[in-house]
Amino acid sequence: MNGPHDLGGQMGFGPVAPETDEPLYHAAWEARAMAVTIAAGAMGAWTIDESRHARESLRPADYYSSSYYEIWIKALERLLVRHGFVSAEDLASGHAETPAAKPKRILQADTVAAVLARGAPCDRQVAAEPRFGPGDAVRTKNFHPEGHTRLPRYARGKAGTVEAVREAYVFPDSNAHGGGEAPQWVYTVVFSGGELWGDGADPTLRVSIDAWESYLEPA
Repeated sequence: MNGPHDLGGQMGFGPVAPETDEPLYHAAWEARAMAVTIAAGAMGAWTIDESRHARESLRPADYYSSSYYEIWIKALERLLVRHGFVSAEDLASGHAETPAAKPKRILQADTVAAVLARGAPCDRQVAAEPRFGPGDAVRTKNFHPEGHTRLPRYARGKAGTVEAVREAYVFPDSNAHGGGEAPQWVYTVVFSGGELWGDGADPTLRVSIDAWESYLEPA
């Protein structure tokens, strides 16, 4: 979807100002926000793609006025309500007011380190051969889905060149909405600055994105 997160090429937001020696967390509650988000995700009710889409679906005014971990917590509230773990009444009162769904599993304190170290690989095996190869001229599709997508808005309908064929990975656009993993080949595609940003762009600029196969057409 064309959500508030998709800022590439958008004007009016000012320069990026990296924070020197930025700490991992700016307040103790941020560490707790990350911990509870990971613990809730470990219950197995939703995928990482659904959780990402929940953050990106916040209303623009809410998204832009929220800090990084505030966005995480607001999205987590949505996910917990959607999957029946809490209700609107629970959130309003701060207490369990209604019966809750049972999680598939619970992340135990003594297993956290091992679970985080193991991660959740999303590369998959597919039978089909890659449709494109290095050096192929391609064009990204121009679409504006209501659901989740990993193709940036600024790179839609643009001509580029395949730089590399990666592995096949879970397709987020499907996986975010309960449509299954539907893995596809992923390609690194390079675009010129002029193709993306038009007249006046830095002629030496090159931008690369990782694009799932269904995002691409032969140019």
